[in-house]
Amino acid sequence: MNGYISVRKSAEQWGVTERQVQRMCSEGIIDGVIRFGNSWAIPSDSPKPTRTGKMKPGRKPKTSEEK
Repeated sequence: MNGYISVRKSAEQWGVTERQVQRMCSEGIIDGVIRFGNSWAIPSDSPKPTRTGKMKPGRKPKTSEEK
């Protein structure tokens, strides 16, 4: 498919794991993704999503003393 890349390719470009890219696709964080079967097609010009700043329930933010 022209104009689209695989989860593996985008994971390499963005420096994250394939599972993280799959999760971002399923949660709708990446715009323009297409699902076909068990695979995702990601637009080749899609920028790496930034962190939303959300934390898992029960996690405490680090204080300046812990860093």
